[in-house]
Amino acid sequence: MSNGRFSLLVIVGLAFVGIGLSAFTVNEREMAIKLQVGEVVASNYEPGLHWKWPIYQNVRKFPRRILTISDQPERIFTAERRALQVDFFVKWRIVDPVDFYTSTGGSPRMANDRLSEIIRNAIVTEFGKRSVEQAISVERADLMRDMLATASETATGLGVELIDVRIKQVEFPNDVKNAVYREMREERARVAAELRAQGRQTSEEKRSEADKQRTIILADAYRDGQIIRGEGDAQAAEIYASAYNQDPEFYEFYRSIDAYKKSIGKEGDILVLDPNSEFFRYLNSASGKLN
Repeated sequence: MSNGRFSLLVIVGLAFVGIGLSAFTVNEREMAIKLQVGEVVASNYEPGLHWKWPIYQNVRKFPRRILTISDQPERIFTAERRALQVDFFVKWRIVDPVDFYTSTGGSPRMANDRLSEIIRNAIVTEFGKRSVEQAISVERADLMRDMLATASETATGLGVELIDVRIKQVEFPNDVKNAVYREMREERARVAAELRAQGRQTSEEKRSEADKQRTIILADAYRDGQIIRGEGDAQAAEIYASAYNQDPEFYEFYRSIDAYKKSIGKEGDILVLDPNSEFFRYLNSASGKLN
C-alpha cells in the first residue's frame, strides 16, 4: 500500500472519529444541555442529531419522564403533639435542565435527597397544623394538597416540578400505640357509662310514668266500678221493693225458702234451734201462711 493511500485512510478514519465525537442525539424521552469547560452553553434541544466540539465540549442528558421518590416513613407530630408514622411518596419531573444541573450538579441522587428534605419539611409543617383526626380522615385530601403547594414553592429553584405528593399510610409508632389504645378504651368506657346512666334515667322516668298511669287507670276503674255497682244495687233494691209491694207475703215466703235451702240439708251440718222460733214459722203452719 502506498504512503498516499495510507495517509488518506488515516485522514478518513480521523474524520469518522471526529464526527463520532462531535455528533450526539437526543430522543423524545430525554432533555440535554451542552457544557463547555463546566459551564452550560446550550440547552432546549429538540429530538434529533446535534453537534458539539469534541473534548472541549460535552453533553449531559436527563430524563423527561416522571420520577418517583419513596423514602422510609417519617415520624411526625400533630398539633396536639401526638406522634405519627407517615409513609409517603412523591411524583416529580425535571422541567429546566439548566437549573437542575446548576443546583444539583445533574445528580439524580442529590436531587432525590434535596426533594426528600423539602417534602419532609412540608409534611412536618402541614401535620403540625392539624389534629390526628383531621390528618387521618377529615382533612386528608386538603392535607395532601397543602403539602404539595408548600413543597412546590421551595422546589421551584431546583428546576423540577412536583406533580403529586401522596400519603400511603399513617400509623401510630409502636411506642405510643399502647398509650393511644388505652386512651381510646378509657374514652369509650366513659361514653358507655354516660349512655348507661342516661338509659337508667330514661328507664326510671318511663317506669315512674307507667306506675302513675297504672294508678290512675286502677283508680278510675275502681271509681267507675263503684258507680256501676251502686247503680246496680239501687236498681236491684228498686226491683225488690216493687216485687215486695206487689205481694209482700209471697216475698217473705220466698226469702224463707231460700234461707232453708242455704241452711238445711248439707252433710255434716248441725243446726240447733227452737222449733217454735221465727225461722220455722212457715214450716209450723199447715196452711203455709203466717198465723
